[in-house]
Amino acid sequence: MVCQAAGGPRFGNRLLTARVGAYPCGVERVKLADVARAAGVHPGTASRALNPNTQSQVSRDTVRRVSRAAERLGYVPNAHARGLRTARSYLVGMVVPDVTNPLFSMMLRGAEQVLTTAGYTVVLTDTNNDAEGQRSQIESLLARGADGFIISTAQWDDPLLDDLDESGVAAVLANRNTARGRWPYVGGDERAGVFLAVNHLREQGHRRLLHLAGPQDISTGRERAAAFRAAVRAHPLPGADARVRVCAAFTEAAGAEAMESALAGPCPFTAVVAGNDLIALGALDVLRASGARCPRDVSLTGFNDMPFVDRLTPPLTTVRLPLEEMGRIAAQVLLDELRGEATIRTRRSTLLPVELIVRGTTQRVRTAERVRTAERVSRAG
Repeated sequence: MVCQAAGGPRFGNRLLTARVGAYPCGVERVKLADVARAAGVHPGTASRALNPNTQSQVSRDTVRRVSRAAERLGYVPNAHARGLRTARSYLVGMVVPDVTNPLFSMMLRGAEQVLTTAGYTVVLTDTNNDAEGQRSQIESLLARGADGFIISTAQWDDPLLDDLDESGVAAVLANRNTARGRWPYVGGDERAGVFLAVNHLREQGHRRLLHLAGPQDISTGRERAAAFRAAVRAHPLPGADARVRVCAAFTEAAGAEAMESALAGPCPFTAVVAGNDLIALGALDVLRASGARCPRDVSLTGFNDMPFVDRLTPPLTTVRLPLEEMGRIAAQVLLDELRGEATIRTRRSTLLPVELIVRGTTQRVRTAERVRTAERVSRAG
């Protein structure tokens, strides 16, 4: 039989259960002193050897000897006691807008690799794109002593983040930035990614482009739309035409709605630059339903390179973001903040390189008939 607490602090709709006290009834916890005795070292030395932040203060041989003793005895550090000694909880909140979006799960994986190695526990909270829910969940984590946050829910103008900034809370923005620019930010090079997609389509002979942009109250939507306009202006071509249609959200449903509206409009197009992969998936469904063939009639690009988009029929041409690396760097920047080691460099924006992955949803415009076909498709419905 296992002893269980009657309850625990709730974050959103989740229940966070502490590891402390999770031992079977009647089984005594292995203590640090036991590990030190087994390794033949002082308890203080054992403590430094098992703490990633202080391992450099003891020899590698001692670290190995203590670690083996801890593993052999089944020692689990008492995070609560460590927090009392250091006035820290060793909890970091990772705030995401939608846990069903694989983009954020990949970022979480990268962040956890860094934070768990440093002795922290990551608490994931899903705001479901609700501003009030976000405020409530962050306040709950703060009330329980969270040391800092990785925030992927930022709006371009975000009052909550202004409040956190004034309170001196340690936080790093990942994937989404704000107009203020006060926080450390880690993201992909949005501008370069859109330029790669537009230039690829131009090289395939496309002159009539449509951008299905993400919401303009989010930095990724704003920056990708601005980059699309800049890429089109950079190399103007005779007879070229480019349009931007803003989607209500970064979702399949919003992408489908925007594509239906574009097909019913007066402006023909032969290629679509989608604001992200989910928008591209929704657009692809509507193109198929209208009778258009992708890429024969309309080429299509996405953004993010989510898992499984390479298994679509046809597989999606998209801009790949280094999502796990983004999570790792955001976590390391946060650790630097918490340790008081932040520098001017880490406080600024960190833009990671992106890559265009060319797959089956783009191909060359070969004849004028292709353009006429696109004109008929754009007037469908």
